[in-house]
Amino acid sequence: MQPGSQPVIYVTGRTVPEAWQNAMVALYERGCSTPTSFDRSGDLESKDATALITVEEPLAEPRLHKKAIPAGLEELEIYRLEVVAGVHDHWISRFGEKWNYTYHERLRAYDVGDGNKVDQIETVLSQMAEVPDLYRRRFQMTTWIPSVDPRIIDPPCLQRVHLRLLPAGDGAWTLNVNTDWRSRDGYKAWFMNVFALTDLQRLLAQEISERRGVEVRVGRYCDKSDSLHIYGKDLEGVGGFSGFMEQMKGKSLEDLTWSAADMRDIFVEARHRLAAQLEAERQGLGRGVVPPGVDVMSFPYPEEWDR
Repeated sequence: MQPGSQPVIYVTGRTVPEAWQNAMVALYERGCSTPTSFDRSGDLESKDATALITVEEPLAEPRLHKKAIPAGLEELEIYRLEVVAGVHDHWISRFGEKWNYTYHERLRAYDVGDGNKVDQIETVLSQMAEVPDLYRRRFQMTTWIPSVDPRIIDPPCLQRVHLRLLPAGDGAWTLNVNTDWRSRDGYKAWFMNVFALTDLQRLLAQEISERRGVEVRVGRYCDKSDSLHIYGKDLEGVGGFSGFMEQMKGKSLEDLTWSAADMRDIFVEARHRLAAQLEAERQGLGRGVVPPGVDVMSFPYPEEWDR
């Protein structure tokens, strides 16, 4: 490649953890080195590439990679609920210092610029329930708001979600999902993003099945990043990616993963705690706290969080 050309990597994995690990190794080995606008003095240059990553069986176990969840399993579950249920949409401050958007807000209440909001998920689901055939290629949702996002501090990384239904050959249909991302922290964000988006894929398949009256299965998930990167600050040192590369030499993928089903108790506890924290916010006690005297594990949360 000529100097200044951005590499393109193509990666496949059967499960989400396998795809993530394969992608990170490919990015580390074949990505270019480049500075970024977020570098601190003394940081190494980042690894960067355009990446196309396919997960063949998005819901297959094991669903969790031990090295891909820097904030922990509780935070992973909360992030999933932010995407599929909008639990933190009320934190959005469009031109504030942070929380300029959530993906749930962009998909469920997209601002078309005239004061109206469009529920893109409901629009797509309604179309899928009504059209005479399901072969159509126009079922998509976008997040970028041209009049807003070039001017905010933290514009969305996710740009588009495309849904494609194809016959499975036995009367059922298969829901394939493509997502397009402008920029992505591969080491610390990709896995959480995909864990949540593939859960959204699962929920959409269920909803289409119920509305259409046909079996809809979860198909492959394909993820394209214009810039997938590992920041230079995360390449070396404690918890750095080079250390992870050394760990992988002596371990199988099985050693580095967990079954999501085995972590269910942790996820349920996260739902209870989140519900209690949201109640504390309603009482004016601030974010991230639990109301005094509350038994977190018995605090109720919405049934749909279990769906």
